[in-house]
Amino acid sequence: MAGDAQVGDQQGQPGDDFCHSLHNTAFQAGESLTYKVYYTLAGVYAAAGEATFNTSLERFQGKDVYHVIAEGKTYPFYDKFFRVRDKYESYIDTATLQPYKFIRDVDEGGYKTYENVTFVKSAHTAITNSGVYPVTDCIQDVLSATFYARNIDFSHHKINDKIPFEMFLDRKVYQLYVRYLGKETIRTKYAKFRTIKFKPLLVKGTMFEGGEKMTVWVTDDPNHIAVRVESPITVGKVSVDMSMYRNTRYPLTSLVDL
Repeated sequence: MAGDAQVGDQQGQPGDDFCHSLHNTAFQAGESLTYKVYYTLAGVYAAAGEATFNTSLERFQGKDVYHVIAEGKTYPFYDKFFRVRDKYESYIDTATLQPYKFIRDVDEGGYKTYENVTFVKSAHTAITNSGVYPVTDCIQDVLSATFYARNIDFSHHKINDKIPFEMFLDRKVYQLYVRYLGKETIRTKYAKFRTIKFKPLLVKGTMFEGGEKMTVWVTDDPNHIAVRVESPITVGKVSVDMSMYRNTRYPLTSLVDL
């Protein structure tokens, strides 16, 4: 099927060992994931949009990078309730999983913003379209953090451990974490999976609430692909299920049945 279809309770800033020792073992260039987005509003549960994640291998400033593009949109009927047209891009160093460039172009419920960020590692700065800002050594962007988290070895953690990371968003550095919640077998809209469950600490935005409101289930296999995401949003609740995968690095051995 492949190709087709931090230890203890860590708090505060991520340690250098964790940041610099993490390498990509979870995904590869050519991977493509598609998700269906379901909204629950006033008791009505319906497919309202979709999101895609595509990864390619490119050169950026003389270095090998994963160019990840994530796009999300609501279907035309649901545009009148909460229109979404989002596009995120990240250029991630293949060796360190640190981002060199991040582009965010979003339109969510009438809120629009465009952010173009270049991370200068040697100067510990982020050059944006609105200024230059100091960042930490192990900084992530919204998209690179997702792929960074896929490479966490959860077998080294206990339930309720916090795995910290730092993220640059809206000209600020945020101290965030992923809280490990254990393992669970779930049935999504498309299949039954053995999964690893966790809650990321979120930054409050136009759609998602801040705090530990979101729950994520990723495949309990070396791919660590999210198969379900649930969270309250500003207009109800959202549930996101993976509907298609292609060119995964490993077979999805976590798949129990269709």
